[in-house]
Amino acid sequence: MNLQLNRTSFGDPANSGNVLSPEEANELLNEWVINSRLQLHMKQVGSLMRLWAKEKEGLNDADQWRWELSGLLHDADWDQWPELHCKKIIEELESRQVDPEIIHAIASHGPAYFGVEPVTKMDKMLYAFDELSGFIHAYSLMRPDGYDNMELKGVKKRLKDKTFAASVSREDISDACQKAGILLDELILFVIERQKG
Repeated sequence: MNLQLNRTSFGDPANSGNVLSPEEANELLNEWVINSRLQLHMKQVGSLMRLWAKEKEGLNDADQWRWELSGLLHDADWDQWPELHCKKIIEELESRQVDPEIIHAIASHGPAYFGVEPVTKMDKMLYAFDELSGFIHAYSLMRPDGYDNMELKGVKKRLKDKTFAASVSREDISDACQKAGILLDELILFVIERQKG
């Protein structure tokens, strides 16, 4: 399946700062994403994006929501239109005149698949959180205590086990950390702590 977007420019610069409201975003999420596990993943990534923007980047509430929105909608078209993954949500957000930076972050959350490199910090963190968030959640589901007492070494041990959560690309996780300039250990600990709730 070819998911290459064959372009690197998204949205209209005149729409900078435009966002969907939380109500509009949730309406789109509920309409497009039927799979409850995928919805959970998207909400988890959105939450991680907001928390990183707040805690690590020191951004204001409006910018935190921009970051969260990119995470919340990054896989919106995967459930019903996998062959149009990224294309459909990008076109939808362009038609709604959403901030091009949000659209670019979504377009670059899988550079090997979509052919768009992450450039901004928002881009890089969405790429970094996407696979790792899902991986750590999968690990929590197999543990009797879930996220409680989860340790860095346990996650890293599972990452080395290629048979566990085999669909998660270890190469993407490593590449994303490198592009974001963040140590894998730091990112894992951030996800464990923030994703508990």
